[in-house]
Amino acid sequence: MFTDMKEALAAEDLELIPPASLVVAHHARDKDDLADLLDALGLPCAEDDLVRLLPHLTTRDDSPTGDTMPAETVNAFTATAVSMLNNGDSPEHVRETLGLSEGELAGALQHAGLPAPNAATTGTPETAAVTPDSTMDADDIEALLAWAENHATAAIRNRAARVRSDLNELTERRATDAAQREAEERVAKAKAELEAAQAQLRQVKAGGRAATEDQAATTPLAPAQAPSGKRSKEELAAIRTWARDNGHQVADRGTPATAVLDAYDAAHRTEGGS
Repeated sequence: MFTDMKEALAAEDLELIPPASLVVAHHARDKDDLADLLDALGLPCAEDDLVRLLPHLTTRDDSPTGDTMPAETVNAFTATAVSMLNNGDSPEHVRETLGLSEGELAGALQHAGLPAPNAATTGTPETAAVTPDSTMDADDIEALLAWAENHATAAIRNRAARVRSDLNELTERRATDAAQREAEERVAKAKAELEAAQAQLRQVKAGGRAATEDQAATTPLAPAQAPSGKRSKEELAAIRTWARDNGHQVADRGTPATAVLDAYDAAHRTEGGS
């Protein structure tokens, strides 16, 4: 920073300062900031240019962002904004760089032949028509994302990429939730069918036991027979007599052979059944 104020004040007598440079000086904090702004805007920023602009430096407190500029600098200020817009800078970038108010930005856009931004939104003219309360269908959203993904400003492209990623994640989550809901419904339906089948099976089993008990109650009991090996002497004598009459050889005493006993029992069951 120059400390010789006489040298700085002498700059008033030098050739006319370009209006755009004067506007930049009104928004610069110090010499270094002034040099950076001039260089960014493609304005002369040699040492002599900086010396002539030093007396015009003001603090940001003296010129708050958003306030209307003095009348004597409006034309130069607008010309700088129009130049930036014509060079392809977005209105939002121009507004932030030059500290434009909404009215000043609208005026610069008008001079550049571009549509003014919507009062409800801030940003580029292309997005001005989209308000927070507006409704958009899927085609409108896709068209907006396609525009943002191909925008010249990297910040807008990055935001579009984040939105696209969020939309894809939400779409996958919705599909997963729908599949889970469908599977849960199938499981609930299968459980209900299983419970109904089990109840029917229990009814069938209960009905079968009742029928068996009723049949047993109405069927006459067969004559009791002593288990093999525990027959009485009288029954054994009758078996031996029957065996001899039917061609079987048996001893006069003891228990006949098992084959003879089985034949005797089978013959008597047949006779009893007939």
